[in-house]
Amino acid sequence: MNKKVLNLLEYNKIIDLLSAQAGSALARERINSFTPMSNMRMVKEALTETTEAVSIILYKGSIPVGEIGDIIRLLDIVRKGRSLSMRELLAINRSLAGAREVKDFLSSDVPEIPMINEINSLIAPNTKLESEINRCILSEDEMADNASPELNKIRREIRNKNESIRRKIDSYTSAGNTNSYLQDSIVTLRNGRYVIPVKREYSSKVPGLIHDQSKTGATFFIEPQAIVSLNNELRELELAEQREIERILQMLSDRVGEHYNELRNNQELLVKLDVINAKGRLSVRMDAVAPKLNQDGFLDIRAGRHPLLDKEKVVPIDVSLGDEYNTLLITGPNTGGKTVTLKTIGLFILMTESGLHIPCYEESNIPLFREVYAEIGDEQSIENNLSTFSSHMFNTANIISNADHESLVLLDEVGSGTDPAEGAALGVAMLEALKDKGAHIVATTHYTELKKYALSTDGVENASVEFDMDALAPTYKIKVGLPGKSNAFEISRKLGLDSSIIDRAISLMNESDIEFEGAVSRVEEDQKEVDLALEEAHIKVAEAERKLKEAEEKLAKAKESKHKIIEAAKEEARDIISDANRTVKEVSKELKKAAKEGRNNSSAVVADSKRKLREKSIENAVAPRSIKNTNVPKAEDLKPGTRIKLLKLGQNGEVETSPDSSGNLTVRIGALKMGANIKDVMIIEDNKPGTKERKRRSYAKMNTAKARTISPSINVIGKNLDDAELEVSKYIDDAFLSGINEVQIVHGRGEGILRSGIRNMLKRNKNIKSVLGASYDQGGEGVTVVTFIDK
Repeated sequence: MNKKVLNLLEYNKIIDLLSAQAGSALARERINSFTPMSNMRMVKEALTETTEAVSIILYKGSIPVGEIGDIIRLLDIVRKGRSLSMRELLAINRSLAGAREVKDFLSSDVPEIPMINEINSLIAPNTKLESEINRCILSEDEMADNASPELNKIRREIRNKNESIRRKIDSYTSAGNTNSYLQDSIVTLRNGRYVIPVKREYSSKVPGLIHDQSKTGATFFIEPQAIVSLNNELRELELAEQREIERILQMLSDRVGEHYNELRNNQELLVKLDVINAKGRLSVRMDAVAPKLNQDGFLDIRAGRHPLLDKEKVVPIDVSLGDEYNTLLITGPNTGGKTVTLKTIGLFILMTESGLHIPCYEESNIPLFREVYAEIGDEQSIENNLSTFSSHMFNTANIISNADHESLVLLDEVGSGTDPAEGAALGVAMLEALKDKGAHIVATTHYTELKKYALSTDGVENASVEFDMDALAPTYKIKVGLPGKSNAFEISRKLGLDSSIIDRAISLMNESDIEFEGAVSRVEEDQKEVDLALEEAHIKVAEAERKLKEAEEKLAKAKESKHKIIEAAKEEARDIISDANRTVKEVSKELKKAAKEGRNNSSAVVADSKRKLREKSIENAVAPRSIKNTNVPKAEDLKPGTRIKLLKLGQNGEVETSPDSSGNLTVRIGALKMGANIKDVMIIEDNKPGTKERKRRSYAKMNTAKARTISPSINVIGKNLDDAELEVSKYIDDAFLSGINEVQIVHGRGEGILRSGIRNMLKRNKNIKSVLGASYDQGGEGVTVVTFIDK
């Protein structure tokens, strides 16, 4: 990519912003070498890296890459067998710690990040080496005593030797015969040996070695003869200490050399993660997204914001290219945002090709171009002694020579800088030349001839930047499909220029240009009305969709409520039936027992049984119900014989007597008569025309539904007779309603109690045609085959 174009589009400023987000100098160095790519696979991978980094940052925070020192030179040193200093080993250790921290950070509690995880999987922490260096080295110039047992021993001996020397020299300086010779009683070091300050005139009185003298020469620093041997021993220990330190440094350096490839690879991976993390941080800062990609030259920017402008103030633009037209001509007044639009388009493409997110909507579509050319702004070439127009033509000529169908060309004020008529003609000719070469073009102009050219040429489209005449300020909004007006006369009038001057200027204009500007004004007004109507339509559609959604939600809630009520009623009905069946069985047992015992008072037993049944019916009838009557009938509609539903009982019946003045009436449900109130009853549809047909269809649907779920057999083996009869009775009713012709009751042979009891019960059912034992191969007497009558 041409460096001049990168500078014109301010790509370098984007790189500076990206570089500032990096944590290490190595990553910043790599970022500064960024150039746009045109390979689709490489761009997709780079964008995916950025997207994954954004996911991590928003979910957990930035990757802790930190400052990554360049350890490659140090690794090369140890590979040659040389030893590293403590400072250099600490640099190695920082790299080891960085690799471990990043590995730990990315190994748990992170979102789906396959590409970053792949990089992370290649990082090889070495905690043993890291711990060893930490144990041995305390700072850049201090090694720990316990770096080795030998070093610990030597340093203990050095401390003991220093103590011995100090005691010896203290005793020497405190002696009365030598105290008068000393300049002062301070013991100091010269050349690593303990000495005392002796007055010059008494130097011969103190036997020992002179190591130094003061600047005035009045004091000699003498090592007393009594501690020379001790100082010699101390020096030997210090040399031994240094040799041991050098041995430990060599040992640690050798350990580093053993992991040369791992450490070198770790640095490369950490730098790569630092760059990826910087891309993610910049995306979050810009509130940017990864656009869709294509190689078809199709550009569609939705709500795009120039990345170098304040995102709170910049006006987003919508602009497209490469679908119905490959050339877009933007017109409008100065300072209206035409040049910013050009730079936004170019910069979005360069950023995308560099794997960076762009500040726009996710629906935006960005094409990859092999080359982006730009001629933007006034420029003079001092080097080539060219004027602004000459420089402009020189650059445009180079662009036309090199552009092709894989190029995007951005031209600011095409054809400007010379006579308007000639400039307009040149502008048209240059656009045609680029168009013939298949290039995608976005250009700005003030020339009316170019506006007309766009209107009359296939593949070329006008666009304009809006201008608020009341505020005398641009709105920076782009409108594709309409040429823009320069508005020079209107602006001049608003700013106070005499009307006569403006009228004279208008009279000097070409008549066709005046008509064209007038037509543009009329179209703009019509477009505003259409936009307003369209906006109102959108609002109404949105309101209609909102109301539809609310209605659907209410309907869903109503259906759910209805379903719950029905299920509750069914459950309650099953409980009532089950309870009634138990009561009937109890009464039946009592009657059978009375018959067997031959009681004389059998009539009393029957009466008592009837009482129990009646009490159970009343108990169930008056049981509280939670169903609310939403359709209370009128008293005059409840005539004797009218079919009703008694809500408290949940059963259908008929009106026996009409309601009185208080709304009380008598209803009959089967053989049971009871009192009720009109609030507790609801007229059912049996009384209405067409009810029988609807009921028939309803039963047909119910039967079809049951047929899909009913089993062709029931197994009651192991149950007592009462429970088995209850289950079989309900099963037979369901099977008959479902329309099945034949079912099997599996009861087993046993002592024949189940078989006899069930078959006797079945023979009393009027819906059953025959009750027979099964064939030998189907279970014999252990299975009863039931055949239903034809409906």
